[in-house]
Amino acid sequence: MQTTRRGGCSAAPWDSLNLGDHVGDDPACVLVNRARLRSRLPGEPAWLKQVHGTQVVEAMPDVSPVIEADAAFARQSGAVCVVMTADCLPVLFCNRAGTVVAAAHAGWRGLQAGVLEATIAAMAVAPGELLTWLGPAIGPARFEVGDEVRAAFIGSNPGAAEAFVPSSPGKWLADIYLLAKHRLRAAGLTSIHGGGLCTVSDGERYFSYRRDGVTGRMATLIWLAADGV
Repeated sequence: MQTTRRGGCSAAPWDSLNLGDHVGDDPACVLVNRARLRSRLPGEPAWLKQVHGTQVVEAMPDVSPVIEADAAFARQSGAVCVVMTADCLPVLFCNRAGTVVAAAHAGWRGLQAGVLEATIAAMAVAPGELLTWLGPAIGPARFEVGDEVRAAFIGSNPGAAEAFVPSSPGKWLADIYLLAKHRLRAAGLTSIHGGGLCTVSDGERYFSYRRDGVTGRMATLIWLAADGV
């Protein structure tokens, strides 16, 4: 499931379905927004304190102490994995057998550091058995980065150079979707979907930190139903 900015009670600039409790919004509005989301889920999401790292935790049904991590996996039905974004890339995983799911928050730092590979390892199934979906993130025409970002990716994977287009001296337009696909394919995944929705360009549907600065957060969620994903 992917939320948008629509359908909540928060006022501008967090209008309206802001799910982040750390962005300056009225806490009462965030609680209402989360309750509206919760009414459509089998359990309370395993909310994370995201730090652009590679820590992966197991989500448990209706147990949600806020843990510092950037990805979660679940093997029990009713356990809801969730990540929040407003330009970073959310990535959902499941295996073909429908016995394990995961959600990862992949900003460029976490992506380069290996959060996707760490998530795959935590799922403990053959990578070729995994399906993955890339959610809405900052698009390749809007994600300007410096030389240091390009160098960090190319240093570990020279093929990542194709994800960077020069924009101005010392600046590059980066394709975070393509960078993620490089990492996923190198890890052995072959079924990769999504990756065409730009948060910056679509202000009607999506929050974007790069576009607005002060803004809300969307949620990307996945869980195992009693009869499978």
